[in-house]
Amino acid sequence: MSECPVCSAQITLASDTVVGELLECPDCGSELEVTELNPPTLAEAPESEEDWGE
Repeated sequence: MSECPVCSAQITLASDTVVGELLECPDCGSELEVTELNPPTLAEAPESEEDWGE
């Protein structure tokens, strides 16, 4: 179990979850990134910036 950093909802991570995996909070819909597995830690996923072909 981990906690959403946005709304504090409890989120159960799958047994095959890996660091860097992106998840969506079922309560608030925020995009989250798994930053640690022991203990399970989530952070808001960084916004992907458009490179416009550069």
